[in-house]
Amino acid sequence: MAQALRSIVGRASAPHKFAALLVAFLTLSASSFAFAAENPGYIEDPSRQTTGIGKFYMGREISFVMGHQAAGWLNRPGRIQEEMPDEVVANMTLRPDEVVADIGAGSGYFSFRIAKLVPQGKVMAVDIQPEMLDIIEARKAEDGVSNIEGVKGEIDDPNLPAESIDAAIMVDAYHEFSHPYEMIDGIYKALRPGGRIFLLEYRGEDRSVPIRPLHKMTQEQVKKEMAIFGLTHTETLDFLPWQHMMVFTK
Repeated sequence: MAQALRSIVGRASAPHKFAALLVAFLTLSASSFAFAAENPGYIEDPSRQTTGIGKFYMGREISFVMGHQAAGWLNRPGRIQEEMPDEVVANMTLRPDEVVADIGAGSGYFSFRIAKLVPQGKVMAVDIQPEMLDIIEARKAEDGVSNIEGVKGEIDDPNLPAESIDAAIMVDAYHEFSHPYEMIDGIYKALRPGGRIFLLEYRGEDRSVPIRPLHKMTQEQVKKEMAIFGLTHTETLDFLPWQHMMVFTK
């Protein structure tokens, strides 16, 4: 950057050097510095709820994680009607060459559907449980799918390179992240400019949704947590029976 500044300012006449320096710095800064979010921190409370981990983030208790032992439940027949996965991926309006990260991919329920829509791109199936990634690899071999790449994430890092993805999707997963700030920070950095986050959560505002409270989230809470990263709430699609499909853009 220093060399670029000297080049621009050097062409300006003496009276205009300061103005030229300021304009040059602002122009180059826009592409050189990423948005820096401030970590709001966590609160530990031993008086946790039955389905929580006793850790709070921005006023909500974090839910426990569903283990790989429940992989069968993730693929239950009723999920087609409850979560309408084909309609969800259709509403992502993906280009054929895009790279999409399925965060908390589990058994690949959404990964394989998304892979069909990005034949020239690929899906990064991110999960912290190697057993889930093994399930995905087995199905890839069985179905002959080559554009899904398993990624072993950490509880505080999706392990994705900077500006490597066009979109990220999290389906009923974000509320289980034990380190939500660090995870969204990692996803934000992995997104290319203009990249989108699709965040699906059971509607916390609706008591009739038959899901435990800590496994649901309100739009207000999600927007608050995404806003600290400067993510823009683009729209919320409410065509699903029980879930919000919220879209945020970098």
